[in-house]
Amino acid sequence: MSPASRQYATPVATPRPIVVIGAGGIVRDAHLPAYRQAGFPVAGICDLDAAKAAALARQFAIPRVYATLAEAVRAAPPEAVFDVAVPAPALQSVVAELPPGRAALLQKPLGESLAQAQAIAALCRRRQLRAAVNFQLRYAPNMLAARDLLAGGKLGQLHAMEARVNVHMPWQLWTFLARHPRVEVLYHSIHYLDLIRSFLGDPRGVYAKTIRHPATPAMGPARSAIILDYGDQFLAVVTATHHNVFGPERQESFIRWEATRGMIVAQMGLNLDYPAGRPDTLEYAILADEPAPAAAAAHPVWHSVPLTGNWIPDAFIGTMASVMRWADDPNSPAPTAVEDAVKTMAVVEAAYASSAAGGYPIGLAAQ
Repeated sequence: MSPASRQYATPVATPRPIVVIGAGGIVRDAHLPAYRQAGFPVAGICDLDAAKAAALARQFAIPRVYATLAEAVRAAPPEAVFDVAVPAPALQSVVAELPPGRAALLQKPLGESLAQAQAIAALCRRRQLRAAVNFQLRYAPNMLAARDLLAGGKLGQLHAMEARVNVHMPWQLWTFLARHPRVEVLYHSIHYLDLIRSFLGDPRGVYAKTIRHPATPAMGPARSAIILDYGDQFLAVVTATHHNVFGPERQESFIRWEATRGMIVAQMGLNLDYPAGRPDTLEYAILADEPAPAAAAAHPVWHSVPLTGNWIPDAFIGTMASVMRWADDPNSPAPTAVEDAVKTMAVVEAAYASSAAGGYPIGLAAQ
């Protein structure tokens, strides 16, 4: 079997100009490097902190810095896509200012609750916006390659998917999360919940527990264990903890797919030594088609797929490209359109509800 080759989203024939709203670290480290790499023109940028916007404009040769959101909306080229990279609590107010009928890519999460996500989606419908959410992990080169491997059929029927993260995450980089009641699931594992949905479809329920870590008692829950209920069809599990200070050799960050005849493991290097990260990887093994000695059957050969990029910044090309294509063809909505993103937010909300409800009582009678 030859290595999977599809590692980037379908190219855009004529890229549209982009108006960036927000000049935070993710824009600096991911959005703008991805757009430069893809040849997507950035028409202008704005931020509440004008100095930050001006600094990024100089760094990435952006021709215009808008003083306000209103100015960005007035001056945006008519064919532009709005890249809204603001904190979740500000999303709804920004979306309300976007011109009706335009295209937009919204930062994840889609609000901080299912109710907020539904309100933003309703606002997008009323304003006839072609809006998608930046669930870009779907477009990471190793995730696209894994999807191609499964589509080839040689691994058999997919029946299990696992995301496991056990790392040291420098949460202090995001000061707004210091005392936020929702941390890990809403701002991190949401990526894996969305990715699993993209492979397996919508689960019928969630079992979850998310808790604080004793090293950061004032911070919201940053450790989670989540099981998605697909009945007997799939086993889908997400486990994430972000306080592993015991050395890189004992840290993990991967997605695993198990099928009837093969397995795929994708390392998400970004989580290892964040924000510098390590290279992403992708490996797979397929059971032999012909009878083989027991030793060989027990130890199938693992193959490494050469990758041409990493989650950051390369995956950010895919989400923006999908919105540009949707803007060109209204009959071809982006895979992460707000209506689909609401379904991921529903899974997040269910995880928090399950965690608050607690486990099923053991039920032993008093002795």
